[in-house]
Amino acid sequence: MAIIRSNKYLMSIIKELRKLPGETEWVEFKGNNSKPEEIGEYISALANSAALAGKVNAYMMWGIENDSHEIIGTAFKPGIVKVGNEELENWLIRLLSPKVNFCFYPLDFDELSVVLLEVGAAFRHPVRFKNDAFVRVGSYKKKLIDHPEKERDLWRTFDQSPFEKDIAAENVTAEDVLRLLNYPDYFYLTKLPLPENRTGILAALKAEEMIIESKSGDWNITNFGAVLFAKKLSDFSHLKRKQVRFIQYKGTSRLEAIREESSDQGYAVGYEVLVKAIMQLIPSHEIIGQAFRKEISMFPEVAIRELVANAMIHQDFHIRGTSIMVELFSSRIEITSPGLPLVDTDRFLDYPPKSRNEAIASFMRRIGICEERGTGIDKVISQIEIHHLPAPRFETTAEHTRVTLFERRQFKHMDKAERLQACYQHAALRYVDGEYMTNTSLRERFDIAPKNSAMISRVISDAINAELVKRTNEEGETKSRKYLPWWA
Repeated sequence: MAIIRSNKYLMSIIKELRKLPGETEWVEFKGNNSKPEEIGEYISALANSAALAGKVNAYMMWGIENDSHEIIGTAFKPGIVKVGNEELENWLIRLLSPKVNFCFYPLDFDELSVVLLEVGAAFRHPVRFKNDAFVRVGSYKKKLIDHPEKERDLWRTFDQSPFEKDIAAENVTAEDVLRLLNYPDYFYLTKLPLPENRTGILAALKAEEMIIESKSGDWNITNFGAVLFAKKLSDFSHLKRKQVRFIQYKGTSRLEAIREESSDQGYAVGYEVLVKAIMQLIPSHEIIGQAFRKEISMFPEVAIRELVANAMIHQDFHIRGTSIMVELFSSRIEITSPGLPLVDTDRFLDYPPKSRNEAIASFMRRIGICEERGTGIDKVISQIEIHHLPAPRFETTAEHTRVTLFERRQFKHMDKAERLQACYQHAALRYVDGEYMTNTSLRERFDIAPKNSAMISRVISDAINAELVKRTNEEGETKSRKYLPWWA
């Protein structure tokens, strides 16, 4: 279930499913059996079985006889069913883990009611209902734990299926491909000539693996194509929550939001617009020089660009119900991305690049949105130091990675932890650039006058005691000693 389904499309799905010789592991026919517990267990079983069968969706139907597949009608009306005081759909969502896409579609066939339940395939983890995972064995619903061979195959399937290659929209027409994807921007960003006809456009998108031919003769749009070039991410139900959200708050807390927006375009299409919108709202400060006045942004644009791109590229798309968040406060900006980092936050600067979404990362590098040689964090730190800002804070929550940039503060207004973090990041940046940290280089990083170099010596001493940096083997005067990050 990737796009809004028309009645015509749903009717065609039911027609094709009724042609099946019997139930399969990804299709279940029901008459009037609409017990909520049974529905929850079947969603789990169908989602897991669809993943095993390599299907995008599984289906359950009410009002169709099990053996003959004749339409007999049903009294089941999912929209009005309640479990206690809770609507059926909300009750199911609450008890299914992880969240899985499903939708009930009531339809009429010659005055007979039919209900089609479309269930998205499981991904990354088996879908559980009330903490139990189910699977279909033939036409029977069984607990997954009782069939270890199925469980092994399911985990193997998850390991072998990159997010980008999964299907975002199944069996869509050529017209719908061109309606859903912003193909002109693809050719513009890749600096390729726009083909003169639809056949050439589709061939180029197919070669890029943004679309693949479906068995029905239509097209499947991949997650790779949708995430990067969707005209609207909200056209793809499982990508709707992957819009980048931007919130501006009054003051330093989240008590009062004064602006909230979402970027609904694919990432490659919407990146420049999003960054421009963020930068327009970031306050500027006036710097008065000897002969001129200059407005500079509170946060350097290069750093914002790199961090937004990183959040897009390195997020964990399999985490449902959450999205990239850019939150602007009066004195800081936070960029939060779903998923834990693949390397420790202290090693963002020096580790070779790793990405969960290598196809997306590679394409974004190709069109110049992010760094080719790594994560771009070295560029972020460099910009922070040039503007004499406090050290960025890299942190993780239970399921997220967050980067915080702070407005400029003088050295005397920074606390010890902030000074130590800046010292460590400076040493790491110098090391990856083939240089050493010295008292002089750190003093310049903090914008401290030469006469106050003793203050920097104390910071370095504290950083050594905290095992954040270390001396080289070379001896010399304090001001000329060289230092490395602890891991060098």
